[in-house]
Amino acid sequence: MVQFDTIPDSNSASGSDRKDRKNKDKRSRDRTSAGEGRAPSQNGSHAIAERRSSVSKPARDFRDKPEPSPKKKRKTSATTAIVPVEEVESSTRSPSPVIDFDGLSRPSRGTRERLEETEKQKEERLERMKGAVRTLLECVGEDPDREGLLATPERYAKAMLFFTKGYQENVRDIVNGAIFQEGHNEMVIVKDIEIFSMCEHHLVPFTGKMHIGYIPANAVIGISKLPRIAELFARRLQIQERLTKEVANAIMEVLKPQGVAVVMESSHLCMVMRGVEKTTTSTITSCVLGCFERKEKTRNEFLSLIGVNRR
Repeated sequence: MVQFDTIPDSNSASGSDRKDRKNKDKRSRDRTSAGEGRAPSQNGSHAIAERRSSVSKPARDFRDKPEPSPKKKRKTSATTAIVPVEEVESSTRSPSPVIDFDGLSRPSRGTRERLEETEKQKEERLERMKGAVRTLLECVGEDPDREGLLATPERYAKAMLFFTKGYQENVRDIVNGAIFQEGHNEMVIVKDIEIFSMCEHHLVPFTGKMHIGYIPANAVIGISKLPRIAELFARRLQIQERLTKEVANAIMEVLKPQGVAVVMESSHLCMVMRGVEKTTTSTITSCVLGCFERKEKTRNEFLSLIGVNRR
């Protein structure tokens, strides 16, 4: 009897193979999920593995995280505004006070009346001031009728009018057309200008020196006009910070130079004779405009020439 080898059915064999492969894959996945995040230890057990640090999110205090950089807005041709050249140049300058040339360089009550008053009005003003000084003498415990004080009210009233004579002056009269087109564009400095002014907080003097420098834009100003402009603003009730800025702004407005720099150093009797009573202290203020504000090299050259950097 002839025996024939039995050929297995291809469909049934392939079906059982696929089933075995599925079972193996399932068992493999189960082992992977059960042992995920664990590392085998020496005794064969699984321990929790150390968490790997993430490069994108470092594990540190949230306060150490840098602030997100602001997103730059894309400029479109429809929204892009053209900035005039004058506005770009003026952005480097400090705000300037109103410079009107008819008697007032800084708004202040009563200065126009004082500038334009008649002789009779001057006498009436002086009498009012004399009466006020007499009242002060009485209030401090003095006898205004004693010999040494009889003329004090009048003397003090006239002195106070002189200390504040800057209220009766204006920049146009001070400059008096002394601006000349010389084509000069190098630094001009007038240093060690003596300044005497009155502190508006205590009505006592502060004195010192002022240094003024400017770089012309072809036009130069009469050299004596710089101390005169400083004197104009100093002969008012002032604080040193504003005085420094007003002198710089006035020169900038009148001359239109490339830049102006003003430095002032003074001693204030309001902190020498009273208050903290520090006799050796000095106060330094500065105001730089135009190219002195924009260019550090130009500013340092000015400070070296006036001697500030050598101290």
